[in-house]
Amino acid sequence: MDVYHVTANAETFTCNAYLVDGDRTVLVDAGAMDGVVDVVDEYTDMLDAVVLTHQHSDHIAELDAVLDAFDAPLYAYDDHPQRTNELDDGDQIFMGDEPFDVVYTPGHADDHVALVSETTLFSGDVVVHDDGAFDYGSFGRTDMPGQSRERLIESIQTLLDRMGEDVEHMYAGHGDTFHGDVRDVVETALQRAEKREPKYPEE
Repeated sequence: MDVYHVTANAETFTCNAYLVDGDRTVLVDAGAMDGVVDVVDEYTDMLDAVVLTHQHSDHIAELDAVLDAFDAPLYAYDDHPQRTNELDDGDQIFMGDEPFDVVYTPGHADDHVALVSETTLFSGDVVVHDDGAFDYGSFGRTDMPGQSRERLIESIQTLLDRMGEDVEHMYAGHGDTFHGDVRDVVETALQRAEKREPKYPEE
């Protein structure tokens, strides 16, 4: 299974969108980068699915363009005009060469899900490896309306409960990818979130 960061060269704010290539070619989030369709097209001329971790604008601004270009089914937790398949906690979806469990992880967004296999985590924004606040274990912001630090803490703990010991690849919605002890990164993020201190000084 190969994973390509298709918004890596974005010049405007976007999430990290990932093309998962293998037996089943899937795009995880669409991002907000003009030209993302062209980047995906460099790797494949078809998508078996587009899967959303959540529907914040930096994750879906280019969604319609992607769906129009590749005519792919859309998997999402929350309703969307083009959703063809509803995701729910405990579902399983095949991406690349592996089955991934869907883990409902609200707090940063009410419709947030993470995707975890025996080896790999697509964490969306619930946990990231590094960002402007922390390196090696940070968590999604919760200072905007509708967000909740308490729900986020519960979600990170749920994610840990559902992850195996051998997860060694982490693809988050922001920051760098990480290869190594993913559980340790997630546990570090949980410890920081549990302090309940503002993630950013302006919170």
